[in-house]
Amino acid sequence: MIITLVILGILVFVGVKIVPVYFANYQLQDAVETEARFAIADRRPDNDIRDALMKKIQELGIPARREDIKVNNQQRLVEISVDYSVPIDLQVYQLTLQFHPHADNRTL
Repeated sequence: MIITLVILGILVFVGVKIVPVYFANYQLQDAVETEARFAIADRRPDNDIRDALMKKIQELGIPARREDIKVNNQQRLVEISVDYSVPIDLQVYQLTLQFHPHADNRTL
């Protein structure tokens, strides 16, 4: 019984540390897709796209920098990617999660 509670406690602890990081990445992926979808229609310059994404990154508390946002804005194609990593301290183990949200407007 005690071993089961210890294992359950460890799983909850790890979940509390990791799940918010994945949820923030999901929200960033959604923002990247939205920016890619509307960038051509709005004819937004690269810096405006970066500014909007940087604002979202700061809201979510993601440790990404402006230089991590890559924008390829051509005539009818917009590709956006963000590469960043999040260090997770699990007390006995240091984990670094790598994320690479990416979107383009090819499917429109």
